[in-house]
Amino acid sequence: MRIDVITIFPEYLAPLDLSLIGKARREGLLDLHVHDLRDWTHDRHRTVDDTPLGGGAGMVMKPEPWAEAFAAVRADGQLALGADVEPLIIFPNPAGEPFAQETAQEWSQCEWLVLACGRYEGIDERVYEHLADIGCEVALASLGDYVLNGGEVAVLAITEAVVRLIPGVVGNAASLVEESHSDGLLEYPLYTRPARWEDPAGVVREAPPILLSGDHGRIAAWRSEQSLERTRQRRPDLLGPAGDAGG
Repeated sequence: MRIDVITIFPEYLAPLDLSLIGKARREGLLDLHVHDLRDWTHDRHRTVDDTPLGGGAGMVMKPEPWAEAFAAVRADGQLALGADVEPLIIFPNPAGEPFAQETAQEWSQCEWLVLACGRYEGIDERVYEHLADIGCEVALASLGDYVLNGGEVAVLAITEAVVRLIPGVVGNAASLVEESHSDGLLEYPLYTRPARWEDPAGVVREAPPILLSGDHGRIAAWRSEQSLERTRQRRPDLLGPAGDAGG
């Protein structure tokens, strides 16, 4: 997979060299490029924003640098991937559609993603219209009902959620199957050794005995029950009207 990120703070994306994402880059599973939007400005102040038309607080990102940036990144990507390959262009935006595990799964199948980090009050609306007119698929994605200072934090989250689903990135692929939201439910409680642990307050806490039984069928049933109960308690919105998965 190829990912291009456009931002005015390239250093913000440094964590993408760490952990599993960095390993995926080194092993050739991910071809990631970070671009500075200011490289496509033409004044001595490298201006990327201006006051909003119609008045109002804050600043709005100008369309010209974004249009030039997308043209250059698109040309470079098509040179590497083929002239007929088009990217999915993703804008983190609190006014976008919710980003969920299902979204990450869908985007992990893409050959090429371009992630655009907005700042200030946002990006001039005409940028989205222009990209759609030249044949690019555009998605606005919201991490939740809150506002960040810019798109960089969201891009880090989206990139990690998507890239970890690429085959070979996570060492044990089976771990992707049972985690939270993989089947629409929250993950069951997890335990490790020692089975009997005395916490710093002197309270002895024991792992559920069933996990030590060796009976994988009963363990699987217990985990399924725990997953459903945890979802009922913490995220009932994920369940159907009857309080059951899908139901």
